[in-house]
Amino acid sequence: MPQSKIIPAKRTENVRYAIRDIVALANQVAATGKEMYYLNIGDPNVYDWSTPPHIIDAIDKAMRENYNGYAPSSGTKPAIESIKRDAARKGIDKNILDVFVTHGASEAIELCLTALLNEGDNFLMPTPGYPLYTAVESKLMLQSNPYYLNEEDGWQPDIEDIKSKVNSRTKAIVVINPNNPTGCLCRKEILAQIIEIALEHNLLIISDEIYDKLLFDDNKLVSMAALNSEVSCITFSGLSKSYIAPGFRIGWGIATGRCEIMDDYLEAVNKLLRARLSANHPIMRAIPAALDGDQSHIARMNSILMKRRDIVINAIKDFDGISMVTPQGAFYAFLSIDVKDDALFCRELVKETGVLVVPGSGFGQKPGTHHFRIVILPPEEVIEKAFAHIKSFYKEYKNKFE
Repeated sequence: MPQSKIIPAKRTENVRYAIRDIVALANQVAATGKEMYYLNIGDPNVYDWSTPPHIIDAIDKAMRENYNGYAPSSGTKPAIESIKRDAARKGIDKNILDVFVTHGASEAIELCLTALLNEGDNFLMPTPGYPLYTAVESKLMLQSNPYYLNEEDGWQPDIEDIKSKVNSRTKAIVVINPNNPTGCLCRKEILAQIIEIALEHNLLIISDEIYDKLLFDDNKLVSMAALNSEVSCITFSGLSKSYIAPGFRIGWGIATGRCEIMDDYLEAVNKLLRARLSANHPIMRAIPAALDGDQSHIARMNSILMKRRDIVINAIKDFDGISMVTPQGAFYAFLSIDVKDDALFCRELVKETGVLVVPGSGFGQKPGTHHFRIVILPPEEVIEKAFAHIKSFYKEYKNKFE
């Protein structure tokens, strides 16, 4: 009997991940022997960054002491207590209802959205924003509900746009602070207005603060949950970025707010946590070492990142056609480019020059605007050479395609 094709689920049709989707083309270009300049992926360990040794030592010790079995589904007590201490240093020390450790912050985000949203519901998603959220939208068969960040106001969330997008099926609002892909840092007054909207419409706030320690120019992070302990909020962070360990796949969520509002929802989250057993047990032992241990690498990291950011600023200074809002944190820059199709520009750029960047359309952007995202993680000479290529290619591109 002839077999018919196995049909994939409809929920996969619109799953896109721009950061990695362009890599297939880059691999083809690299195979020709062309020198490559990778400015595309937010993994510090593929550049010239290394995990601090004391964090690695904690994992080695844990494995030798046989912390190699299953852990409690929400995480070990030492890890959770360490996360609470770190939260307190950010001003999150009131009305903590739950803390849970996950396979990276991305798993925490997906679990929390899964526990909250039914098919056809929506959450307010910053645009531009991290593509993981739109991928989850597709998997859960949700309705897209993006709100715009205002480029003219330093990529701050557009409060009026947020207000206009809330509807009867809206259940949450996502804030990425510092933001990926723009590197912007939300101002306190903007966060306070978002809290007002959440309280008025009974929305859960999802505060993605994975880059909370990567801050430039003496900027300080204002954590959403620290502003109001009554609002329903889940704050996400992890070891991947500030502690240079994305491959550890360790993140967490901190639930704050009023117990009588959040208790049923948090039990649903914990059902999902129990269903997948636990995050990696020996690597959980690195959380206290990271959060409570030597922090000196963070100041060094921020200093180097600022230097690399400033190379980009100087490279495009007075260059007609490419500009950017100065990043205040994280390790990204989101550059505005005067072209008709940023995806085409990025494809042609890597084919002609070996410079790999990510089109702004992969993160969402206002209609009629065009951007590309870079990481400021590579060594200085790589960034300098890459931008020399970008500027030269841009002039050729405009003549050829526009």
